[in-house]
Amino acid sequence: MTASFFKPRALRSGATLAVLSPASTPKPELVERGIAHLQRIGYNTVLSPHALDSGPLYYAGKLEDRLQDLHAAFANPEIDGIVCTRGGWGSAELLPYLDATLIRSNPKLFIGYSDHTSLHCWLHNEANLATFYGPMVAADFSQDDGVDLPSWHHSLTDSGAWSLGEAEGLRVLRAGRAEGVVAGGCLSIFVEAIGTPYAPRIERESILFLEDIGTKPYQWDRMLLHLRYAGVLEKATGIVFGDMGQCVSQEERDYLESAILHSLREFDGPIAVGLRCGHVSTYNVTLPLGVSARLDLTDARNPRMHLLEAAVSG
Repeated sequence: MTASFFKPRALRSGATLAVLSPASTPKPELVERGIAHLQRIGYNTVLSPHALDSGPLYYAGKLEDRLQDLHAAFANPEIDGIVCTRGGWGSAELLPYLDATLIRSNPKLFIGYSDHTSLHCWLHNEANLATFYGPMVAADFSQDDGVDLPSWHHSLTDSGAWSLGEAEGLRVLRAGRAEGVVAGGCLSIFVEAIGTPYAPRIERESILFLEDIGTKPYQWDRMLLHLRYAGVLEKATGIVFGDMGQCVSQEERDYLESAILHSLREFDGPIAVGLRCGHVSTYNVTLPLGVSARLDLTDARNPRMHLLEAAVSG
Protein backbone atom coordinates (compact mmCIF):
# COMPACT_ATOMS: atom_id res chain seq x y z
CA MET A 1 0.00 0.00 0.00
CA THR A 2 1.05 3.61 -0.58
CA ALA A 3 -0.10 6.53 1.53
CA SER A 4 -1.56 9.55 -0.21
CA PHE A 5 0.06 12.25 1.90
CA PHE A 6 2.22 14.83 0.12
CA LYS A 7 5.91 14.19 0.73
CA PRO A 8 8.16 17.20 1.35
CA ARG A 9 11.50 17.48 -0.39
CA ALA A 10 14.39 15.55 1.15
CA LEU A 11 17.07 17.36 3.14
CA ARG A 12 20.43 17.57 1.44
CA SER A 13 23.81 18.48 2.90
CA GLY A 14 23.84 22.21 3.43
CA ALA A 15 20.04 22.43 3.72
CA THR A 16 18.64 25.25 5.84
CA LEU A 17 16.47 24.52 8.88
CA ALA A 18 14.29 27.11 10.59
CA VAL A 19 14.41 26.79 14.38
CA LEU A 20 11.26 28.01 16.12
CA SER A 21 9.16 27.69 19.27
CA PRO A 22 5.41 27.23 18.68
CA ALA A 23 4.80 26.24 22.31
CA SER A 24 6.84 26.92 25.46
CA THR A 25 9.98 28.96 26.03
CA PRO A 26 13.27 27.06 25.61
CA LYS A 27 16.47 27.69 27.51
CA PRO A 28 18.70 29.83 25.24
CA GLU A 29 21.85 27.89 26.13
CA LEU A 30 20.20 24.61 25.08
CA VAL A 31 19.04 26.12 21.80
CA GLU A 32 22.58 27.35 21.16
CA ARG A 33 24.03 23.89 21.80
CA GLY A 34 21.37 22.23 19.65
CA ILE A 35 22.00 24.60 16.76
CA ALA A 36 25.74 23.93 17.00
CA HIS A 37 24.99 20.18 16.77
CA LEU A 38 22.83 20.66 13.66
CA GLN A 39 25.57 22.72 12.06
CA ARG A 40 28.19 20.08 12.85
CA ILE A 41 26.19 17.45 10.97
CA GLY A 42 25.93 19.62 7.89
CA TYR A 43 22.91 21.94 8.14
CA ASN A 44 22.53 25.69 8.03
CA THR A 45 20.13 27.11 10.60
CA VAL A 46 17.96 30.21 10.91
CA LEU A 47 16.75 31.07 14.41
CA SER A 48 13.26 32.55 14.09
CA PRO A 49 12.84 36.06 15.54
CA HIS A 50 10.64 35.00 18.45
CA ALA A 51 12.09 31.55 19.16
CA LEU A 52 13.59 32.65 22.49
CA ASP A 53 10.77 34.93 23.62
CA SER A 54 9.18 34.32 27.02
CA GLY A 55 5.74 35.06 28.45
CA PRO A 56 2.97 35.49 28.95
CA LEU A 57 2.84 32.51 31.30
CA TYR A 58 4.88 29.57 29.94
CA TYR A 59 4.52 30.49 26.26
CA ALA A 60 7.40 31.36 23.93
CA GLY A 61 6.00 34.84 23.40
CA LYS A 62 2.65 36.09 22.18
CA LEU A 63 0.39 33.92 20.04
CA GLU A 64 0.65 36.25 17.05
CA ASP A 65 4.46 36.17 17.19
CA ARG A 66 4.65 32.38 17.36
CA LEU A 67 2.17 32.21 14.48
CA GLN A 68 4.19 34.72 12.46
CA ASP A 69 7.38 32.67 12.92
CA LEU A 70 5.68 29.48 11.72
CA HIS A 71 4.06 31.13 8.69
CA ALA A 72 7.31 32.88 7.77
CA ALA A 73 9.24 29.61 7.90
CA PHE A 74 6.79 27.92 5.53
CA ALA A 75 6.68 30.93 3.19
CA ASN A 76 10.46 31.48 2.95
CA PRO A 77 11.78 29.63 -0.15
CA GLU A 78 15.27 29.52 1.40
CA ILE A 79 14.01 27.37 4.29
CA ASP A 80 14.09 23.62 3.59
CA GLY A 81 12.67 22.35 6.87
CA ILE A 82 11.30 23.39 10.25
CA VAL A 83 12.48 21.95 13.55
CA CYS A 84 10.99 22.96 16.90
CA THR A 85 13.09 23.88 19.93
CA ARG A 86 10.97 22.09 22.55
CA GLY A 87 7.39 21.15 23.41
CA GLY A 88 5.61 22.17 26.60
CA TRP A 89 2.26 23.75 25.84
CA GLY A 90 1.00 26.25 23.26
CA SER A 91 0.84 24.79 19.75
CA ALA A 92 -2.90 24.16 19.94
CA GLU A 93 -3.49 27.89 20.39
CA LEU A 94 -2.24 28.44 16.84
CA LEU A 95 -4.64 26.07 15.09
CA PRO A 96 -7.58 28.41 14.36
CA TYR A 97 -5.23 30.96 12.81
CA LEU A 98 -3.04 28.78 10.59
CA ASP A 99 -3.08 29.74 6.90
CA ALA A 100 -3.87 26.49 5.09
CA THR A 101 -3.46 28.05 1.63
CA LEU A 102 0.02 29.37 2.45
CA ILE A 103 1.17 26.07 3.96
CA ARG A 104 -0.28 23.90 1.18
CA SER A 105 1.49 26.15 -1.36
CA ASN A 106 4.82 25.85 0.46
CA PRO A 107 5.03 22.30 1.84
CA LYS A 108 8.19 21.41 3.71
CA LEU A 109 9.57 19.22 6.47
CA PHE A 110 8.10 19.75 9.92
CA ILE A 111 9.87 18.08 12.86
CA GLY A 112 8.87 17.98 16.51
CA TYR A 113 7.05 15.94 19.13
CA SER A 114 5.08 16.16 22.38
CA ASP A 115 2.84 19.27 22.32
CA HIS A 116 3.40 19.58 18.57
CA THR A 117 1.16 16.55 18.08
CA SER A 118 -1.59 19.13 17.53
CA LEU A 119 0.38 20.65 14.64
CA HIS A 120 1.08 17.22 13.15
CA CYS A 121 -2.65 16.47 13.17
CA TRP A 122 -3.49 19.83 11.60
CA LEU A 123 -0.84 19.42 8.88
CA HIS A 124 -2.21 15.97 8.06
CA ASN A 125 -5.84 17.09 8.09
CA GLU A 126 -5.59 20.46 6.36
CA ALA A 127 -2.41 20.28 4.27
CA ASN A 128 -2.26 16.51 3.62
CA LEU A 129 1.42 16.73 4.49
CA ALA A 130 3.60 13.92 5.82
CA THR A 131 5.44 15.08 8.94
CA PHE A 132 8.15 13.82 11.30
CA TYR A 133 7.79 12.95 14.97
CA GLY A 134 11.37 13.43 15.96
CA PRO A 135 14.11 15.18 17.94
CA MET A 136 14.00 18.87 18.77
CA VAL A 137 16.76 21.45 19.08
CA ALA A 138 16.81 22.24 22.82
CA ALA A 139 15.31 18.97 24.00
CA ASP A 140 17.50 16.54 22.05
CA PHE A 141 20.14 18.05 19.76
CA SER A 142 21.57 19.88 22.78
CA GLN A 143 22.67 16.50 24.18
CA ASP A 144 25.61 14.48 22.91
CA ASP A 145 23.49 11.29 22.87
CA GLY A 146 20.07 12.82 22.29
CA VAL A 147 19.48 11.91 18.65
CA ASP A 148 19.35 8.63 16.73
CA LEU A 149 21.05 9.84 13.56
CA PRO A 150 20.38 6.71 11.42
CA SER A 151 16.60 7.13 11.69
CA TRP A 152 16.94 10.91 11.20
CA HIS A 153 18.78 10.37 7.93
CA HIS A 154 16.50 7.53 6.79
CA SER A 155 13.43 9.66 7.46
CA LEU A 156 14.59 12.98 6.09
CA THR A 157 17.06 12.18 3.32
CA ASP A 158 16.48 8.66 1.96
CA SER A 159 14.21 7.58 -0.87
CA GLY A 160 13.92 3.91 0.07
CA ALA A 161 12.23 1.61 2.56
CA TRP A 162 13.84 0.91 5.96
CA SER A 163 12.86 -0.53 9.33
CA LEU A 164 12.96 -0.15 13.09
CA GLY A 165 13.40 -2.97 15.56
CA GLU A 166 14.91 -4.16 18.82
CA ALA A 167 17.87 -1.79 18.49
CA GLU A 168 15.38 1.10 18.64
CA GLY A 169 13.65 -0.38 21.69
CA LEU A 170 10.79 -2.26 20.00
CA ARG A 171 9.31 -5.18 21.98
CA VAL A 172 6.26 -7.38 21.45
CA LEU A 173 3.22 -7.00 23.70
CA ARG A 174 0.87 -8.91 21.41
CA ALA A 175 2.05 -10.92 18.41
CA GLY A 176 0.74 -10.45 14.89
CA ARG A 177 1.24 -8.61 11.63
CA ALA A 178 -0.50 -5.50 10.28
CA GLU A 179 -0.14 -2.81 7.63
CA GLY A 180 -1.32 0.78 7.69
CA VAL A 181 -0.41 4.43 7.50
CA VAL A 182 1.56 5.66 10.52
CA ALA A 183 -0.39 8.15 12.66
CA GLY A 184 -0.37 9.34 16.25
CA GLY A 185 1.88 11.22 18.62
CA CYS A 186 1.65 12.23 22.27
CA LEU A 187 -1.36 10.38 23.69
CA SER A 188 -2.66 13.14 25.97
CA ILE A 189 -2.57 15.76 23.18
CA PHE A 190 -4.05 13.28 20.71
CA VAL A 191 -6.94 12.44 23.05
CA GLU A 192 -7.65 16.04 24.07
CA ALA A 193 -8.29 17.00 20.44
CA ILE A 194 -11.19 14.54 20.11
CA GLY A 195 -14.48 16.41 19.98
CA THR A 196 -12.87 19.56 18.55
CA PRO A 197 -12.51 20.69 14.92
CA TYR A 198 -8.83 19.71 15.18
CA ALA A 199 -9.30 16.07 16.11
CA PRO A 200 -7.05 13.50 14.39
CA ARG A 201 -8.77 12.06 11.33
CA ILE A 202 -7.97 8.39 11.06
CA GLU A 203 -9.57 7.74 7.68
CA ARG A 204 -7.23 5.03 6.38
CA GLU A 205 -6.14 1.76 7.90
CA SER A 206 -3.48 2.95 10.31
CA ILE A 207 -0.71 1.87 12.61
CA LEU A 208 -0.99 4.12 15.64
CA PHE A 209 2.11 5.34 17.45
CA LEU A 210 1.36 6.61 20.96
CA GLU A 211 3.73 7.90 23.63
CA ASP A 212 3.69 10.30 26.58
CA ILE A 213 5.50 11.53 29.67
CA GLY A 214 4.55 11.39 33.35
CA THR A 215 1.46 9.30 32.63
CA LYS A 216 0.42 6.67 35.18
CA PRO A 217 -0.99 3.23 34.27
CA TYR A 218 -4.59 4.17 35.09
CA GLN A 219 -4.23 7.29 32.92
CA TRP A 220 -3.03 5.21 29.97
CA ASP A 221 -5.97 2.89 30.55
CA ARG A 222 -8.41 5.82 30.70
CA MET A 223 -7.14 7.56 27.56
CA LEU A 224 -7.00 4.36 25.53
CA LEU A 225 -10.58 3.64 26.56
CA HIS A 226 -11.45 7.16 25.37
CA LEU A 227 -9.90 6.39 21.97
CA ARG A 228 -11.92 3.17 21.77
CA TYR A 229 -15.20 4.86 22.72
CA ALA A 230 -14.49 7.69 20.24
CA GLY A 231 -14.06 5.19 17.40
CA VAL A 232 -10.42 6.09 16.77
CA LEU A 233 -9.31 2.47 17.06
CA GLU A 234 -11.77 1.27 14.42
CA LYS A 235 -9.29 2.07 11.64
CA ALA A 236 -6.21 0.96 13.59
CA THR A 237 -4.63 -2.28 12.43
CA GLY A 238 -1.72 -2.22 14.89
CA ILE A 239 -0.42 -0.08 17.75
CA VAL A 240 3.15 0.87 18.73
CA PHE A 241 3.80 2.46 22.11
CA GLY A 242 6.82 4.56 22.96
CA ASP A 243 9.55 4.43 25.58
CA MET A 244 7.65 4.08 28.85
CA GLY A 245 10.71 5.01 30.90
CA GLN A 246 9.45 8.59 31.09
CA CYS A 247 6.13 7.39 32.55
CA VAL A 248 7.00 4.66 35.05
CA SER A 249 10.02 3.11 36.71
CA GLN A 250 11.46 -0.18 35.49
CA GLU A 251 9.79 -1.89 38.45
CA GLU A 252 6.35 -0.61 37.33
CA ARG A 253 6.75 -1.51 33.66
CA ASP A 254 4.86 -4.81 33.84
CA TYR A 255 1.99 -3.12 35.69
CA LEU A 256 1.72 -0.44 32.99
CA GLU A 257 1.79 -3.00 30.21
CA SER A 258 -0.95 -5.00 31.94
CA ALA A 259 -3.07 -1.83 32.12
CA ILE A 260 -2.54 -1.24 28.39
CA LEU A 261 -3.49 -4.80 27.48
CA HIS A 262 -6.56 -4.58 29.70
CA SER A 263 -7.73 -1.41 27.96
CA LEU A 264 -7.05 -2.93 24.52
CA ARG A 265 -8.60 -6.33 25.22
CA GLU A 266 -11.19 -5.71 22.47
CA PHE A 267 -8.54 -4.59 19.96
CA ASP A 268 -7.45 -7.50 17.77
CA GLY A 269 -4.27 -6.18 16.17
CA PRO A 270 -0.60 -6.59 17.11
CA ILE A 271 0.83 -4.35 19.82
CA ALA A 272 4.45 -3.29 20.34
CA VAL A 273 6.01 -1.17 23.06
CA GLY A 274 9.31 0.56 23.77
CA LEU A 275 10.06 2.50 20.57
CA ARG A 276 12.48 5.23 21.60
CA CYS A 277 10.68 8.10 19.91
CA GLY A 278 9.36 11.27 21.53
CA HIS A 279 9.81 11.44 25.30
CA VAL A 280 12.71 9.07 25.76
CA SER A 281 15.34 8.10 28.30
CA THR A 282 18.07 7.88 25.66
CA TYR A 283 18.62 8.84 22.00
CA ASN A 284 15.49 9.95 20.15
CA VAL A 285 14.32 8.07 17.03
CA THR A 286 12.73 9.97 14.13
CA LEU A 287 9.43 8.47 12.98
CA PRO A 288 7.67 9.65 9.79
CA LEU A 289 3.92 10.16 10.14
CA GLY A 290 1.74 9.72 7.07
CA VAL A 291 3.68 6.91 5.37
CA SER A 292 2.83 3.25 4.92
CA ALA A 293 4.31 0.71 7.32
CA ARG A 294 4.15 -2.98 8.14
CA LEU A 295 4.27 -4.04 11.78
CA ASP A 296 5.64 -7.58 12.03
CA LEU A 297 5.51 -8.93 15.57
CA THR A 298 5.33 -12.59 14.69
CA ASP A 299 8.78 -13.27 16.17
CA ALA A 300 9.38 -11.89 19.66
CA ARG A 301 13.13 -12.17 19.05
CA ASN A 302 12.98 -9.93 16.00
CA PRO A 303 10.13 -7.39 16.17
CA ARG A 304 10.11 -5.09 13.15
CA MET A 305 8.33 -1.98 12.01
CA HIS A 306 9.01 -1.70 8.29
CA LEU A 307 8.58 1.74 6.71
CA LEU A 308 7.42 0.70 3.26
CA GLU A 309 7.93 3.97 1.40
CA ALA A 310 10.07 7.05 1.60
CA ALA A 311 8.69 9.94 3.61
CA VAL A 312 10.40 12.51 1.37
CA SER A 313 10.56 13.21 -2.33
CA GLY A 314 13.65 13.74 -4.41
